[in-house]
Amino acid sequence: MNKECPFCNMPEENIILKNGLCYAIYDKYPVTEGHILIIPYRHFDNYFDATKEEKIAFIELIDRAKEFLDQKFKPDGYNIGVNIGKTAGQTIFHVHIHLIPRYKGDTQNPVGGVRGVIPDKQKYLF
Repeated sequence: MNKECPFCNMPEENIILKNGLCYAIYDKYPVTEGHILIIPYRHFDNYFDATKEEKIAFIELIDRAKEFLDQKFKPDGYNIGVNIGKTAGQTIFHVHIHLIPRYKGDTQNPVGGVRGVIPDKQKYLF
């Protein structure tokens, strides 16, 4: 627990789903409607430092959150991502996984998906 960390001090009323090791909230700055964060209760900054049990809990909650979003928002697709380290864009150093619902027309050309973190590499020929 870190007294300065917003994820360690999350009000219960903000939590939309949870299991024994992690919880889900709506992203404060959503990319699309329904953007959810999956966050472990234990404070650590790097996905690769998660225990096997925490990784299983992440997956279980991602699946439950997807079902929740399917019912509530009916998206056309999803992106799942995690930023690890400042160079990768991490701004809150309590690990969290983004589950981003995608909707037809939410971007002009979605080809390349998560490759868009480096815009010049998003589009490629296959």
